Amino acid sequence: MQHKQMFNPVARELEMVEGNLKQNINSGVDVLNQASMHLIKAGGKRLRPAFVLLAARFFMDSLEEIIPMATALELTHLATLVHDDVIDNSTLRRGTYTVKHQWGNRVSINAGNYIFARALALSASYNRKDILEVLADASMRICEGEIYQMMSSYNVNVGLKNYLRRIERKTALLISVSCKLGAMLGNAPQEQVRALELYGYYLGMAFQVTDDILDFVADEEVLGKPTGSDVKQGVITLPAIYALHHSPYKIELKRLLASPIICAENSDQILEIILDSDGIEYAYFITEHFARKARKQLDYLPDRPVKETLYEIADFISARDY
Repeated sequence: MQHKQMFNPVARELEMVEGNLKQNINSGVDVLNQASMHLIKAGGKRLRPAFVLLAARFFMDSLEEIIPMATALELTHLATLVHDDVIDNSTLRRGTYTVKHQWGNRVSINAGNYIFARALALSASYNRKDILEVLADASMRICEGEIYQMMSSYNVNVGLKNYLRRIERKTALLISVSCKLGAMLGNAPQEQVRALELYGYYLGMAFQVTDDILDFVADEEVLGKPTGSDVKQGVITLPAIYALHHSPYKIELKRLLASPIICAENSDQILEIILDSDGIEYAYFITEHFARKARKQLDYLPDRPVKETLYEIADFISARDY
């Protein structure tokens, strides 16, 4: 199954979001328009808008009023990607040159800030303090996650707890917030808002662990960026953490991963040690653990056709190869 097929129940609305994304990049400054539009045209899975729409679908038949929020959530995500590519000095994303590569750091930072401000303006159009509070809190915690990641680069003593905290803020948070906001805008009962928030959280955790696995094992063309890029940047993800504790070569691995220069020069050897360590299998086990917890939250939601869609998405997330 392709991820777009999973979103069939909200396909029409997602097309409207796509149009809205382009309409919301309307700066009077040409270079800002070009950089922002480049990012939107690069495409993406559009997970966040899909989840806000799917969550709302439990409680409302017409989703017209959810479109601005779906657009705002994708713009928020895109803003973080532009900034991430500056921080990581990335050349490629989704098989396309990054804004950072095409326009440099200064334009990238300003483009990211501009896109984020557009997201805030759209969110404010609902005139709901509770909605803005959820988004503001998420945005602050995403920034904290970036700092955690920077501080843990090349740190061979990071454990599972540090890793989970990082991916919670890096990925799970915005997917969780997307589900929560869809339920809130659908005026769902509090316990069902919470169930969808947790569904999104666990699904986001599963999604990021799978992403970290794919960095080791995916086809580069399918992935849209070089494999092993985490290792080369000193980002120590779950398969590496497992290998650092359980590989027969863990002492050598610690030496290789602890230094930016040694790490860059020996990335093939590092990848080989990690791939031989059962770290990938362990990470898949953790992915399935989170996917199972996500599915469990669906027990608390009304029996609408969209519920089956959310089950299928939880199955797909842990088995995807891109």
